[in-house]
Amino acid sequence: MCRNIKALANFEPPASDDEVRAAALQFVRKLSGANRPSRANGSAFDRAVDEVTAAADRLVRPLTTSALPRNLEEEARRAQERARRRYTEA
Repeated sequence: MCRNIKALANFEPPASDDEVRAAALQFVRKLSGANRPSRANGSAFDRAVDEVTAAADRLVRPLTTSALPRNLEEEARRAQERARRRYTEA
């Protein structure tokens, strides 16, 4: 899986629409192999992003768990700390 796509379920506050769309965009970029599509493929690329965003939203929003919700800011801080350690130890 693409490392840029992050889990979006069970967060407090919930993942925003922008975060869901950003994950969908990364997924479509990974599948298509293109960071930006050509003009010829732009409409198909944009349509795919819209469809994946809708599917991700339908998946993430209704999920429930007995685990305590995670905090987006805390998870981001932990990820930055892991990256800092990974690149300073190399």
